[in-house]
Amino acid sequence: MARTSRTGPGATPGRPPTDAGADVPDLPTPPWRRGRAKPVRPPLNRASIVRAALAVLDEGGLEAVSMRRVADELHTGPASLYVHVSSKEELLELVLDHVLGDVVIPVPDPERWQAQLKEVVLGFRAVLAAHNDLGRAVLAAIPSGPNALRISEGLLAVMRGGGVPEQASAWVLDVLQLYISADVYEAALHLSRSEHGEDPMAMAQAYLGEVIEALPRDRFPTLTALKPHMTSGGRMARVEFGLDVFIRGLADIPRP
Repeated sequence: MARTSRTGPGATPGRPPTDAGADVPDLPTPPWRRGRAKPVRPPLNRASIVRAALAVLDEGGLEAVSMRRVADELHTGPASLYVHVSSKEELLELVLDHVLGDVVIPVPDPERWQAQLKEVVLGFRAVLAAHNDLGRAVLAAIPSGPNALRISEGLLAVMRGGGVPEQASAWVLDVLQLYISADVYEAALHLSRSEHGEDPMAMAQAYLGEVIEALPRDRFPTLTALKPHMTSGGRMARVEFGLDVFIRGLADIPRP
């Protein structure tokens, strides 16, 4: 007859020791006992609020950004945001300055000042264009954030190195900001109207071509004659053309 193993006094044959479950891993909770998982909240601070606002903006545009919508993104209430940010206006300023941190500023090179100026401005445009209609926030913005001031300082240093008169350097900053932000905003508007992946610029130019084609040539002889040029050139080609005109104008200003 086989012997029955006993592990201690009172042990019952065929039953495991009372501590046998100690090595068993945690088993899944039955479905009827599972509560709804709570979202993991990131640490709530100014940086996390700015990141959440940028995510809302990228998805829905500037109009979608509100304190309530950003709070929803962070799984909290709007009142929690006001501890770190005073208003939506301040939040948008913080978002804009956060994005501008990606703009690269070169060490001024007097021999390349025109190329450097163009590179920085195109970098500024690329950063804005990457975030929906953020260009709208720049239109009325005063460059007071650390990254905005860094860009202004860098551009002024580049132009000063190239011998551009001081007043012209100061005033052209405002002109370039308006030029780029308006272009980015227009591009976002065109994109919102395009369908089926159609190139927004091509769509706008095609419509303009139809308008010009419908005009009486005797009343609009110049406009109709220049139709091929009115409807040509991609967005970036036109942006760079405008920058080149600005920069050549700066270079031609008499030095004191």
